[in-house]
Amino acid sequence: MLFDIERGINGLDAEERLRARHEQSAPHLTVLEAWLRDERARLSRSASVAEPIDYMLKRWDRFARFIDDGRICLTNNAAERALRGFALGRKSWLFAGSERGADRAAVMATLIMTAKLNDVDPLAWLADVLARIAGIRQGRLHELLPWEWKCAASAIAQAA
Repeated sequence: MLFDIERGINGLDAEERLRARHEQSAPHLTVLEAWLRDERARLSRSASVAEPIDYMLKRWDRFARFIDDGRICLTNNAAERALRGFALGRKSWLFAGSERGADRAAVMATLIMTAKLNDVDPLAWLADVLARIAGIRQGRLHELLPWEWKCAASAIAQAA
């Protein structure tokens, strides 16, 4: 049920998701926790499901955190998908050339993934940032972050 509710509110802004979660998901979550605790009390230590139930109950506060924050996803699927490319290329990362090269590769990968996670074309963003960064005041560097850059690019496109 929780996943069905999440599918239904996917795409809404954080405040709307939070409201829907309080109305729809919170009661189911309370029932689920009570059921897990009740079932665990009936099981012996050697029961095959005792360990997974204990694992969940020990981390219940962290699991249930999505109820109180509309920005949090119920699962970490998006993060795992984002990391899949790095996992697939991990043997290639062994050949960065040096520790400095590996550090630079990590910084570039972080910048590129941050742009992608913000629905920004990494090539366009990096090209623009590299062209502008030398002429921008330090106090305005935040304007070059992908989410800020995206807003500014959208505003320019709408004005044109």
